[in-house]
Amino acid sequence: MNQTNLVSATHNQKHSHHVDTDCGAGDGSKRPSILSQGWCVCLLALASCLLWASAIPCIKLGYQYLAINTADVPSVILFAGLRFMLAGIIALVAASIERRGIPRVPRSSWHKVVKLALAQTIVQYVFFYIGVANAPGIRGSIVNGSNTFFAILVATLVFRQEKLNGRKIVGCIMGFAGVILANLTGESSKAGMTLTGEGFILIATISSAVSAALIHIFAQDDDPVALSGWQFVLGGTVLAGVGAAMGGALGEVSPQGLGMLVYLAFVSGAAYSLWSLLLKHNPTSRVVIYQFSLPVFGVLLSSLLLNEASAIPWQQTALALMLVVVGIIVVNAPRPQKQ
Repeated sequence: MNQTNLVSATHNQKHSHHVDTDCGAGDGSKRPSILSQGWCVCLLALASCLLWASAIPCIKLGYQYLAINTADVPSVILFAGLRFMLAGIIALVAASIERRGIPRVPRSSWHKVVKLALAQTIVQYVFFYIGVANAPGIRGSIVNGSNTFFAILVATLVFRQEKLNGRKIVGCIMGFAGVILANLTGESSKAGMTLTGEGFILIATISSAVSAALIHIFAQDDDPVALSGWQFVLGGTVLAGVGAAMGGALGEVSPQGLGMLVYLAFVSGAAYSLWSLLLKHNPTSRVVIYQFSLPVFGVLLSSLLLNEASAIPWQQTALALMLVVVGIIVVNAPRPQKQ
């Protein structure tokens, strides 16, 4: 499928005046970037999704290792802020090794950094961290898997980046059905969806969808790695400052806790930078189809790392997971091309 898309893109470039910069042809080079090769897209996209999927169980473990009371919102926000400050630094330093200089954003483009920091880091992760603290890891992973559907709705209805057709509507309905099914029943003490748990994770996915639409627009004129790195630094600084000002603190500084904090920072910096690069060098549909793996990885990692397998109704969870996965595939399946 990926090879077919690449051949079609090359054919279209030869027979029209339109140049598809997403496929790496905008620089006039005859050879496409390695980031547009099918095996590379598959490998890096799945690696990004695996990293992102590990965030929910690892955040919960971070709360334990750093002795953070999940009801203490200022401390939760401080933890999130420290993670993303460090994530931005890691992303910028890693890029500077290759480029022999820290990636910079032109002064005229700093308003883009502010908008991304607000949507991608500040709003999204205030709700995400509080939601993760109040929702089981497996159900949270399934709800978080609805991000693709919100991304489609925001791109079509708000930013008008593409059209909302019947295939996308069917996929979205299937995905939302899976999210609802995952929260209809559950443990006797945690039956159903709660506003500050799964509800907040759902709000976070909407903010993430807005940021995805923004990075797709902004990356056409500016370096996506620089944008992602600096927005993490800015957003993380704001979160950490707000959390500290409200009296937040780390209950215990342990090697395990610091190691988890560094790992979560790596997850954000590496995965988001890789994803932004893939979106710059490929058509969006060719990349986001791999997001079907997010709820799969999330459920598996939560059951393994958090020992939640015995507390989750697996038949219902499996059906919900299937609906989410199939819905994502339906939404992102390439349309048959007419001769």
